[in-house]
Amino acid sequence: MWRDIYTADIASVEFGISDKDPFYAKFEASHIGGLVYAKMTGTINRVTRSRQSILADTHDCYSLVINTSPTAIGGNYRQNDIELKPGEAFLDAGEPQTILGQDHNSWIHLGIAKKLLDVPFARINDKQGLVARHDAEALRLLRNYLMLFDTGDLPASPTLTDHVAATIIDLVGLVTGAKGDEAELAGLTGLRAARLEAVLSHIRTDFSNPELSAEFIGRKLQLSARYIQDLLAATGSGFSERVLEQRLLRAKTMLNDPRHASKRISEIAYEVGFSDISYFNRCFRRRFGDTPGAAR
Repeated sequence: MWRDIYTADIASVEFGISDKDPFYAKFEASHIGGLVYAKMTGTINRVTRSRQSILADTHDCYSLVINTSPTAIGGNYRQNDIELKPGEAFLDAGEPQTILGQDHNSWIHLGIAKKLLDVPFARINDKQGLVARHDAEALRLLRNYLMLFDTGDLPASPTLTDHVAATIIDLVGLVTGAKGDEAELAGLTGLRAARLEAVLSHIRTDFSNPELSAEFIGRKLQLSARYIQDLLAATGSGFSERVLEQRLLRAKTMLNDPRHASKRISEIAYEVGFSDISYFNRCFRRRFGDTPGAAR
């Protein structure tokens, strides 16, 4: 039954399962425009696409497969050896293959209608079976971008959905090795959008760190501080403004939360990343029209 669900939503394949552990498989999928983003995990240790399963497949799609297992998976694809270490990916165009793993594996499947990639990337079909290293920037950004959908909070607006799908398509083009004009088409839109989201994600996560700076994030993302500043400036809110906003919002939430009632205002200010209480008070009044004490 699990195989039938997978075949209906993803692709026609044949599975092998562990003979050591009870069968277990978890399948989560989201539709993003014309794309399918799916995550699988379980005791499946072999995926085979035979000639028979290919003929039975009704999905005219490319699949970007990302190995999220802690160990490598591999086998053969179109009679060529292939190995995916943790975090690595390859483009599957629905060709004969057998991919083997351990007794428990997990992977991401990103299904994209062939016409959506064939048009902007004329030679994309030549890229199938090529492995993208886990530390390749485009793949790292794509993985981070896809994490946005793990919460299930998908865009409600068709316009936003189309924009998100276009960004993912651009990144897939880069992950698979688009060159020349193809890279130009992909990089100016999808790459900048994914880099921006990666920067914003770090700000949302690390805003309370007093040492947070464009240089700090740049070292993590292997980008220059100037590039990050320019990237944010183009959105209308610079680096400092975005960090300040996150700190103030968190401070206001804590001030209104009974669980933090025993904390002094200065403690809360320090906890969210302020090092100067007077500056915190001024910023809080300017942002919310009242003092931190009154907000309690």
